[in-house]
Amino acid sequence: MNARLAIAALPRPRPHILVVDDDLYTRELSAGVLIRSGYAVDTAGDGREAWWALHRERYDLLISEPHTARDPGPDLLQQMREEAMRLPVILASRRPPAEGIHPHPGGQIQAVVTHPCSLNLLLQTVQTVLNGSWPR
Repeated sequence: MNARLAIAALPRPRPHILVVDDDLYTRELSAGVLIRSGYAVDTAGDGREAWWALHRERYDLLISEPHTARDPGPDLLQQMREEAMRLPVILASRRPPAEGIHPHPGGQIQAVVTHPCSLNLLLQTVQTVLNGSWPR
């Protein structure tokens, strides 16, 4: 077997996703669907928990509310920008996104979904973002 075929035969690591939502039901439902679809998933209930997770682990994608009710601290996305963390983000909001929040192919926010959304839409959005041309 040549080296190129041997490398192609190696199992690919599962994409690692961090789901941030202050609503336990929504967080666990989203995480469960993603896990059953083959993703490695961690969860956080607010921006502070997410910030610590982002410093402990390597993630391929962040799914987060724009703001969590429990988190009066600094905005998670702003903190990520300040530290130049390059991680694609799907915003999951219970309200239609604010005027300034929209997907930007060259920025962190790759997609926006409004909750409640179908689980198929969530999975499709995750697959699209992970298979996109996001620079690593």
